[in-house]
Amino acid sequence: MLICIIGENCSGKSTLANELKRIIDAEVITGKDYIRMAKSESEAVILFKKKLRVAVSGENMIYVISEPEHINLLPDGAIRILVSADIDTIKERFKARLHRNLPAPVEQMLEKKHGIFDGGVYDYSFDGVNGDAAALGETLKKLC
Repeated sequence: MLICIIGENCSGKSTLANELKRIIDAEVITGKDYIRMAKSESEAVILFKKKLRVAVSGENMIYVISEPEHINLLPDGAIRILVSADIDTIKERFKARLHRNLPAPVEQMLEKKHGIFDGGVYDYSFDGVNGDAAALGETLKKLC
């Protein structure tokens, strides 16, 4: 089964991915980690797309996406989960990553990107602030 966790920076994607990994025993790939699969990015994309297609009906894989262009890599049959959080929570989480300092350009970037995944087609929506990752994991486990 291929599970794609899609959302903005600091929305709760990694937390959800870690919980799902624990429940369904899945490999987790984040962002452009697939580039390590080959010497060139174009070759890596080809290999990764094949790996994603195989995962749809094969061993469990979780692909964590925070950039819209990566959605284009997804094959039919992938389970798409949108993870969302309000902009204030995203800013606070990002600020914590930056040792309590959120520079104005970073804050503006976060505000500009907020909502970039709205309007997409998803199988599940997950609240990255108050959602129950274990419950979603158990639901997905029944699909394995």
